[in-house]
Amino acid sequence: MLRSWRMKLKLLLATVTLAILLSWLYLFVGSLEYGRFLLLPPCLGEQPSRDLEREALASRVRRVEEENQQLRLQLSQVQVEGSDGSPQWGASAEDGDPAGGERSNRTACPKQRMVHKCELLHVAIVCAGHNASRDVVTLVKSVLFHRKNPLHFHFITDSVAHQILQTLFQSWMVPSVHVSFYNADDLKAGTCSPLTCPNPPEVSWIPNKHYSGIYGLMKLTLTKALPSNLSKVIVLDTDITFATDIAELWAVFGKFSDKQVIGLVENQSDWYLGNLWKNHKPWPALGRGFNTGECVILLLLDRLRRLGWEQMWKLTAERELMSMLSTSLADQDIFNAVIKQDPALVYRLPCFWNVQLSDHTRSEQCYSEVSDLKVIHWNSPKKLRVKNKHVEFFRNLYLTFLEYDGNLLRRELFGCASLPSPPSDQLQQALEELDEDDPCYDFRRQHLTQHRVHLFFLQYEFLAFPNPTDVTLVAQLSMDRLQMLEAICKHWAGPISLALYMSDAEAQQFLRYAQASEVLSARHNIAYHIVYKEGQFYPINLLRNVALANTQTPYVFLTDIDFLPMYGLYDYLRNSIQQLELPQRKAALIVPAFETLHYRLTFPKSKAELLSMLDMGSLYTFRYHVWPKGHAPTDYAKWRTATVPYRVAWQPDFEPYIVVRRDCPKYDQRFVGFGWNKVSHIMELDAQEYELLVLPNAFMIHMPHAPSFDISKFRLSAGYRGCLQTLREEFHQDLSRRYGAAALKYLTAERSL
Repeated sequence: MLRSWRMKLKLLLATVTLAILLSWLYLFVGSLEYGRFLLLPPCLGEQPSRDLEREALASRVRRVEEENQQLRLQLSQVQVEGSDGSPQWGASAEDGDPAGGERSNRTACPKQRMVHKCELLHVAIVCAGHNASRDVVTLVKSVLFHRKNPLHFHFITDSVAHQILQTLFQSWMVPSVHVSFYNADDLKAGTCSPLTCPNPPEVSWIPNKHYSGIYGLMKLTLTKALPSNLSKVIVLDTDITFATDIAELWAVFGKFSDKQVIGLVENQSDWYLGNLWKNHKPWPALGRGFNTGECVILLLLDRLRRLGWEQMWKLTAERELMSMLSTSLADQDIFNAVIKQDPALVYRLPCFWNVQLSDHTRSEQCYSEVSDLKVIHWNSPKKLRVKNKHVEFFRNLYLTFLEYDGNLLRRELFGCASLPSPPSDQLQQALEELDEDDPCYDFRRQHLTQHRVHLFFLQYEFLAFPNPTDVTLVAQLSMDRLQMLEAICKHWAGPISLALYMSDAEAQQFLRYAQASEVLSARHNIAYHIVYKEGQFYPINLLRNVALANTQTPYVFLTDIDFLPMYGLYDYLRNSIQQLELPQRKAALIVPAFETLHYRLTFPKSKAELLSMLDMGSLYTFRYHVWPKGHAPTDYAKWRTATVPYRVAWQPDFEPYIVVRRDCPKYDQRFVGFGWNKVSHIMELDAQEYELLVLPNAFMIHMPHAPSFDISKFRLSAGYRGCLQTLREEFHQDLSRRYGAAALKYLTAERSL
């Protein structure tokens, strides 16, 4: 780089000199011409000297121009440019030292082939379970924030992480980001070793004491797990944070020698030195060993395959396990044992590519300035509570990406062609067709908004074989209703599916709240699905559909978060489903709704207690004073004395809370904010000829709360109410197209109001 700058300085000085000489020549010649114009002939004796001066000056100008050309030629030889003419990231002269230690922790001049602007970079990540899936999101945010290249993420996952991450990336829709998934179960099945099995499993035969379990061995299998045409890949752990463009790391591949196949950072602890305690016997390693278990790895897959990597590591593991009996640090032990045998395989990455924030490491030697940091690795079980004199800086950097709005990362890479994405293209076309002068433009745009969705945000125990009469409580909420969760858990023992509408920062607040709650942390049958905020309206029916689609039980109880179900309702509903033979009929069971205006309520333990409170005026039928049409068809007078379920007919604006099969119609997502979101759903159930049956011994009570922002807009804005009416009319038209003459009664009922 110093050489380049010196040449640039010389070129600048030469150019300035040339400009001065040319200007002087221009002024000199101009003065002569000016003299002639004034008809003042020069002295005859002065003419020869002036001619000599002009010739000397012209000769000097030619010499300076020749020097300029030589400098330009030399400069072009040391400045490598990308395909589009702009300099790109390259491997630095001091980016790593394959033979010895690190020479510097700073990036120097480009030396190897540059990373072209539109070159596709491949990243592999092993991810299993709910917690690792959350960590991946933060990692991906940090990569996307700095990146300037298209990316292809390769995830080796279990079934849980696959479902979570596939939904997340499909809903995220980040341009120039591609995602592939590989089933980890195919790689871990079986327990016999390669010496005793004709078709042995990949890694499950290896005894492993590390807390990462079987997934801590998966990186050994990447040459087989990843596509055979993939020649190189960056392997990342889930708990790291990038502080630079990942293209800088990709460029390091250009520094590998012909024999090097793997790039690793030296271990920053003394584990492999074998002196941590008496009789400490680690696996064999080269010096301090290399960190592979939870870090950054560069793999030249094509070379590894040609070397017979699969057989190489398995033979090494078999030999060492005869004396070591098990691995202590999962695949890291096996990688190091292989490298110990053949040190030429490894390219030593500078430690700023893996600043390990755990106790008893030498991480502070990896950086001297903020600009030195490349990758921060939270590899201690203590995570953010680890001891480091700069931990506050690192913590703030990590929290920045943890709470960063992922919607802002949906940015195009200009100048790079993107692969066609039908969902994204269709959405973009629909948005372009919207009329911005339409008074209801904001409603229509909200309906088309693509929200990011993170399913199963917390630990959830999936049901292997759901009971045929089992039922899940389904609801949605935002941050201001969070306090209802613990109360609902005390009233409902069965599974719950919740869609939470939150920002990235609010999702982290919810995580801390749920983990600190004794009630919530003790429950593992509650599925929390985060739908990230975007737009000005609350997408209530989208939230309901997300919660509904991710239930496992055959039946669902469709309610709202402001209601407390009666004690024992879960068991009562299961018994009712069985007694009414609901699997053989198309029916929706109605749970009568009541409300109280008191924040402190002695909750009734039976129907008799509820009727007594109803007569005393401490309870009311739901919304009787502001919206009686919503629940009047329930026929509360009949319910008071009913002992068996009774059938009711659909009426306009009926919106009861129901128990129905999971495969019921979805909610219509055009209805956002307040108004007609449940009414439209009940209307469609009726159009599909569902029976509406009121349960005689079931009830739920609405608890008081401040009005939502959307209901306030509905009450104050005539435009809001006008758009809701427009959406209702469009819904009626769609209903008529789907159900024909059977839907005419809804339009007739609407006009008669």
